[in-house]
Parts: sequence; structure tokens; C-alpha cells
Amino acid sequence: MSDEQIMDRIRRMIDEEHRLRESDDPDRASLVKGIEEQLDVCWDLLRQRRAARDAGAGSGAEHILARPVDEVENYKQ
Repeated sequence: MSDEQIMDRIRRMIDEEHRLRESDDPDRASLVKGIEEQLDVCWDLLRQRRAARDAGAGSGAEHILARPVDEVENYKQ
């Protein structure tokens, strides 16, 4: 998946998150939480790729894969 595809996915998830927050869906909280987690994974992947490019990886950054939700969500800063 290219960075552009990841950004498109992020945009779609943000739109869906906004739609859900305005809805009366009884499962809204759990659905929003799932979207937030997936957004975190996408943003983390973009940050990893950008850091790799900045470090000289060039096109090799495209081969970096997304980390699991558990790893991204429990990352200690």
C-alpha cells in the first residue's frame, strides 16, 4: 500500500468517524474506538515510512508494514 493509499484510507475513516459521532447508533462507542485504533495504526505506519526515508531508505520504506493494533496502542512514549 502506498502512502497515498494510506492517506485516502485515513480520510475515509475520519469521515466515517464523524458520521458515527453524529449518529444515534447504539454501537457507536465501540465502532468509533475501532476506527480510532485503525487511524493510529495508519498514522504510525506513515511515521515509520517517513522516518525510514529521512534515514536514507528511499523506496525501501514502502516495504515497511503496519504494526499490530496492540503494539501501536500500548506504545510507551
